[in-house]
Amino acid sequence: MSAAFKAFLGTQSQWAPKTTHFWGPVSNWGIILASVSDTKKPPEMISGNMTGVLCVYSALFVRFAWMVRPRNYFLMVTHSCNECVQLYQLSRWARAQGFMEKKELGGPTVKIDHKP
Repeated sequence: MSAAFKAFLGTQSQWAPKTTHFWGPVSNWGIILASVSDTKKPPEMISGNMTGVLCVYSALFVRFAWMVRPRNYFLMVTHSCNECVQLYQLSRWARAQGFMEKKELGGPTVKIDHKP
């Protein structure tokens, strides 16, 4: 094995598989994979409350991963992906509930004539 790979597996690297910097983001990929598989289900099965909470949770952890020193890019990418999937699920739920329907504005229309 190369020295770099041995260093990655050992405790010399803060991103090694023996640390929480590695296993925390890896375990969060389970949430992302479950959300991606839920895109095939009907939108009536989506919980708007839970999806909204997951959106806020992921947004907060994206900021946390950026602000913590040293920056945890793996955690930031994980929660950014989760944020994207959860926002898509939230939009599906909102469309199914009728929140994103196009509404026509009532009232008189005014024709503007642009003559010189």
